[in-house]
Amino acid sequence: MTMMTPQPLDQQEDEEMLVPHSDFVEGPQPLVEGPQPMEVAQPENASTAENQAVDEPQASRFTWTIENFSRLNLKKLYSEVFIVGGYKWRVLIFPKGNNVDYLSMYLDVADSATLPYGWSRYAQFSLAVVNQIHNKFTIKKDTQHQFNQRESDWGFTSFMPLSELYDPSKGYLVNDSVVVEADVAVRKVIDYWTYDSKKETGYVGLKNQGATCYMNSLLQTLYHIPYFRKAVYHMPTTENDMPSGSIPLALQSLFYKLQYSDTSVATKELTKSFGWDTYDSFMQHDVQELNRVLCEKLEDKMKGTVVEGTIQKLFEGHHMNYIECINVDFKSTRKESFYDLQLDVKGCKDVYASFDKYVEVERLEGDNKYHAEEHGLQDARKGVLFIDFPPVLQLQLKRFEYDFMRDTMVKINDRYEFPLQLDLDRESGKYLSPDADRSVRNLYTLHSVLVHSGGVHGGHYYAFIRPTLSDQWYKFDDERVTKEDVKRALEEQYGGEEELPQTNPGFNNTPFKFTKYSNAYMLVYIRESDKDKIICDVDEKDIAEHLRIRLKKEQEEKEDKRRYKAQAHLYTIIKVARDEDLREQIGKDIHFDLVDHDKVRSFRIQKQMPFNLFKEEVAKEFGIPVQYQRFWIWAKRQNHTYRPNRPLTPQEETQTVGQLREVSTKTHNAELKLFLEVEYGLDLRPIPPPDKTKEDILLFFKLYDPEKEELRYVGRLFVKCSGKPSEILTKLNELAGFAPEEEIEIFEEIKYDPNVMCERLDRRTSFRFSQIEDGDIICFQKRLSPESEEQVRYPDVPMFLEYVKNRQVVHFRALERPKEDDFCLELAKNHTYDDVVERVAQRLGLNDPSKIRLTPHNCYSQQPKPNFIKYRSVDHLLDMLVHYNQVSDILYYEVLDIPLPELQCLKTLKVAFHYATKDEVIILNVRLPKLSTVEDVLNEIKTKVELSQPNAELRLLEVFYHKIYKIFPLNEKIENINDQYWTLRAEEIPDEEKNLGPHDRLIHVYHFTKETAQNPMQVQNFGEPFFLVIREGETLAEVKVRIQKKLQVPDEEFSKWKFAFLSLGRPEYLQDTDIVSSRFQRRDVYGAWEQYLGLEHSDTTPKRAYVSNQNRHTFEKPVKIYN
Repeated sequence: MTMMTPQPLDQQEDEEMLVPHSDFVEGPQPLVEGPQPMEVAQPENASTAENQAVDEPQASRFTWTIENFSRLNLKKLYSEVFIVGGYKWRVLIFPKGNNVDYLSMYLDVADSATLPYGWSRYAQFSLAVVNQIHNKFTIKKDTQHQFNQRESDWGFTSFMPLSELYDPSKGYLVNDSVVVEADVAVRKVIDYWTYDSKKETGYVGLKNQGATCYMNSLLQTLYHIPYFRKAVYHMPTTENDMPSGSIPLALQSLFYKLQYSDTSVATKELTKSFGWDTYDSFMQHDVQELNRVLCEKLEDKMKGTVVEGTIQKLFEGHHMNYIECINVDFKSTRKESFYDLQLDVKGCKDVYASFDKYVEVERLEGDNKYHAEEHGLQDARKGVLFIDFPPVLQLQLKRFEYDFMRDTMVKINDRYEFPLQLDLDRESGKYLSPDADRSVRNLYTLHSVLVHSGGVHGGHYYAFIRPTLSDQWYKFDDERVTKEDVKRALEEQYGGEEELPQTNPGFNNTPFKFTKYSNAYMLVYIRESDKDKIICDVDEKDIAEHLRIRLKKEQEEKEDKRRYKAQAHLYTIIKVARDEDLREQIGKDIHFDLVDHDKVRSFRIQKQMPFNLFKEEVAKEFGIPVQYQRFWIWAKRQNHTYRPNRPLTPQEETQTVGQLREVSTKTHNAELKLFLEVEYGLDLRPIPPPDKTKEDILLFFKLYDPEKEELRYVGRLFVKCSGKPSEILTKLNELAGFAPEEEIEIFEEIKYDPNVMCERLDRRTSFRFSQIEDGDIICFQKRLSPESEEQVRYPDVPMFLEYVKNRQVVHFRALERPKEDDFCLELAKNHTYDDVVERVAQRLGLNDPSKIRLTPHNCYSQQPKPNFIKYRSVDHLLDMLVHYNQVSDILYYEVLDIPLPELQCLKTLKVAFHYATKDEVIILNVRLPKLSTVEDVLNEIKTKVELSQPNAELRLLEVFYHKIYKIFPLNEKIENINDQYWTLRAEEIPDEEKNLGPHDRLIHVYHFTKETAQNPMQVQNFGEPFFLVIREGETLAEVKVRIQKKLQVPDEEFSKWKFAFLSLGRPEYLQDTDIVSSRFQRRDVYGAWEQYLGLEHSDTTPKRAYVSNQNRHTFEKPVKIYN
């Protein structure tokens, strides 16, 4: 799951952060903007919010009066437990805020710690702080959540400002008491762990890669249009193609698996074929945009094949834009094609009302008259009528729009109805143009409903589909498919509010009302007269033989793996470590303990096999006769080390492998770990192992070389408990290859987790007194002279092991080049902040380490995190590298021009300055105290740039996706200005704008191109937007002269440009004689940027050195399929 970049926390009241109460963290997480859960990256078997609800909810209200509230001295406080729907709940509050200046309040599963593994429960709920003076001022917020082990509480971190809560005059704190209400409605959920979609429904789901539910719902919808599926199967592919590099093959493979698999299907091959990396899979996108881009790609790939034109055949319709004069005989028409229709939701009660609005006739009169060529300005009617509708009609419901008053995108959750049967011939064909073929009956049946659950900054997508157009609906929600009734697919997706009656009588028996954040977002209808052709049979003969062979082979391999897993309970894995493994690994792969068991020889042995027979297998494998083998069982000690503990007894060796495994380990692990002891004679041939009494101890020896900083395994010995280390010095020198009399130092390696413990061994004390036992590790080294000690970094074993434990190689990357390593440094995990920046400064040849600024790495997105590490805000290097339960080895650095502590008191804005006298843009970093204003920014810019005249006035604009959204007031504080999501642009205010006449208009002018032939109505803006003054009565021809002069475009190129008036993204092309100002009379447009003069031409401008977002994270990445 994609994670979306969090918005600033200073949200409006109804856009609080809605999160589990744990600390605010990054990465795949339930971080939410607005009262709704955002999709998170889910494990394969995780549940998603609301989707398992299967019966009518049970609801109840809990009231909690908290006395002596202002005197509470607790970070958090729980209410008493209350029961709704048979479940235990409680309210959790943070009276002084959860690291914010707001009351934080959550609903908590009271018994989460004792519930069985895999539990989940779904609830809709609201939390309220009651206003005890005026009830109408009670603050109430509602949401919904699927509670589970990872998210056992959910709610609002910023519920209400503490300043309001603690102000007695506001009415929330009366007699030092606060009253909290929780309305909770619980639905029972399907037991997801045992649910089998194929068995229950005949269909399988798609796995979620992180935040790909939007894609899954669309793919299921397309798959269940059999004509489309058949066309995909008939796209030519070969056995040499790789699915990850071929979109047609990846889609064929996906559809085949959806058709024939018994379990949910992964989409990784398909997204790889799109050219997406892991980060793209965590970015949530728009279903409509993906639909358009994917169909365009497929249309292109189908060209020149037997299925060319399928996309148009299925989805393409045509409408006619017309302008008809009322008083003279003049009509202008233009035919355009569409692949989907965008219907208004706001202000429309149902689909028919949206179609009525779509074809609504607009009167062009008064100041807005139409210029009808030789007839001059005329009163006219303007509108759209449909020439034909496609067999498969895709309706995109405009659930998201820009709220001009709040200056933000909002989701429209209003109730909006859609019928099971849609008759577009209604009222004598009121939607049809005169050219329409009236013999075609435009009666449509609903095939699928794509649902968005959540808010504007994220959410969850799923689909209701009836694959054969029967009465049975199915819900496709990522991995899970469930049978649903028509009420769930239709009425419950209309949106609006849901009213739930109380189940327990009481004095306050008002019904609960919850806003339904789940509602239809896209509808797919199939024309009745075409349904037999579209809902056709698709079977194996439609699938290329090479594809069938390839996919059957994949299926068989999967089945083998499944069988292997299914039979696992009959087998034991035996891992046998030998001296050779210890020699191979110690000092290279490992330094602590003796061996990495994952890298030794393993045997898969039936549990019923007697261990003596297994020894024969070992004899064959290693060439060690059975009589020379002695096996030791490993044991995990209390200090977390893992050592050989004791030899197997002759009696144990007569048992079965399964019985032995149970003896060796108390855990449910199917592995048996053994150490094979083999003794060799002088001729290096195996000999029988020596007798071992209780007096004998098996010790393992490691040799340390301080000069080479090298630790290696040199062998093992049996010693007597009563013996002393001094008695084996000669033997150790022999193992090391030293002279017999070499002075050596001896240490015991005791443990390494969480801290290294390695202590000098007293050579005069007995092994028993030193508590030495079987499996212990003795490290030894030459004794160094004082002079030699000074020449080496780690003179003794404990120092070396401490170094090894803490060493950390960190890959440093320049923040402006976040994909490539710049240099690596070997550091220690316990290095302080100062240690780290000093080493980086040293590596970069920088005298002042405080000018280094570091940014941590996000392991999930493989990107820099959005926030840098503040000066001395972390204790150790390890704190910089930890991301959830992962430790990264990447840090990003910047070299600042002033020390970081100083910079943190300032606000830096990245501003693109556009010169008035030349076609040049420079990027300025303006750095000022945080309380400065926009006027201060502009004054600072004046000192850095060359102005056209000394007293030129400047302005600051907000530009986003090539549109101007805002002119900043001079007194606006810069602290709240965000330059991460949009470009800040500074420019001189032209003289003509300063002296506007009473009838002059200042309009927005944007460049645009028609993105593709597939959707000619789709306008793509590009280039630099600008303002232009237009005079009353000025024709387009006159305006063009000024635009050409302003942009300095050569005549030949300028002659190819087209000019259009655009309102809400729909172009109306203008003639040279049209009066431009007449188009800009309407005042009801919610954003000035949505009504503009468009310059249509191809985007041939060289790309500038900067992009619209110069920072690290984008607010919304467009969907791109790269291959």
